Amino acid sequence: MNLQFTQEEQEFQKTIRAWMRKNIPEEISRISALGEMPEKSQQQRWEKRLGKQGWLAVTWPEQYGGPGWTATQRYLFDLERAMAGAPPVSPFGVAMVGPVIYTFGSAQQKERWLPGIASGETLWCQGYSEPNAGSDLASLKTRAERKRDHYLVNGQKIWTTQAHWADMMFCLVRTDPDAKKQQGISFLLIDMNTPGIEVRPIYTIDGHHHLNEVYFTDVKVPLDNLVGKEGMGWTIAKFLLTHERTTIAGVADSHYALARMKRAIDEAPYYIDKQQARRRVAELEVELTALEYTNFRTVAATDEGRPFGPESSGLKIKGTELQQKMSQAMVEMGGLMSLVWDSSSAVGNESFNHSPRRYNFLRACTIYGGSNEIQKNVLAKMLLGL
Repeated sequence: MNLQFTQEEQEFQKTIRAWMRKNIPEEISRISALGEMPEKSQQQRWEKRLGKQGWLAVTWPEQYGGPGWTATQRYLFDLERAMAGAPPVSPFGVAMVGPVIYTFGSAQQKERWLPGIASGETLWCQGYSEPNAGSDLASLKTRAERKRDHYLVNGQKIWTTQAHWADMMFCLVRTDPDAKKQQGISFLLIDMNTPGIEVRPIYTIDGHHHLNEVYFTDVKVPLDNLVGKEGMGWTIAKFLLTHERTTIAGVADSHYALARMKRAIDEAPYYIDKQQARRRVAELEVELTALEYTNFRTVAATDEGRPFGPESSGLKIKGTELQQKMSQAMVEMGGLMSLVWDSSSAVGNESFNHSPRRYNFLRACTIYGGSNEIQKNVLAKMLLGL
């Protein structure tokens, strides 16, 4: 494999780097430097700025409002975005429901929904998991009963990220309770302001409100909000699992986390064992380089038009495990400085002060996006034939 970027790709990278430095809001870069996450207004402000530039829906074809970049260009964009201190964009609109709509949706649905996603005006959330349907998603029970001109939706979703931010939800519902589990599921677009929807917060161990329970009580959803045909929900869900996996390993943000760690060590007080800390950073950097080179294979395969295989499961496993290792190293190297929970009682280096929140949040990264246990089952089945 040729690991050198072409001259054209290097110029592209310089262009992205210069734009990022000029356009990232200062409040966003400060939050990222501390390892924190932005609030809704900050996140949407940043996404609208990307949308105005035409760089929000970077995976989309030009005909639907994307820049038409190659996988290598998308990789370089993600790297420069992260290293400049900007957060990842929310995936639910641009990376998930957008591609579903332009692949399976009607002309009317494309015209209605895609512009708002590409501009950052419309925020989305994902209605998949239920109390008894997580890894076994096909067991979902949220019911959509077809009436004259609408569906009547009743049920519950859980672990719904950013539901309290969202304008819309893309939701898997059961439209045929008598069909086999996967065959009776459909894909609906639901306005979160519809009467009968209740969003209840779930506060996680990092102290933040990311997740929610969502309850549906006789929620009316227009028939026009069905994507594809009834019973196609499982097909669409599988499509989402294979769509654009070149950033699943989180390489770009891990590079930024490592750079933050190096700065924190350099700025740390005398009582930090800097020699031992730098040795640990070197070990993490070796792991990150190995992960990045493995990820390059996926980028190259995408540019060559080759289909994704089980390698995306391996990237997800190694990428999330490395994120956890980095966050744990940050807490442990900070020592007493890492016992601080918020800035009101800051001690020494601020990056170490904020590291426990990041550490606690990333306990979930081996679960969300398809748990690592499930990813190992995928590898066992597809590679080993078990």
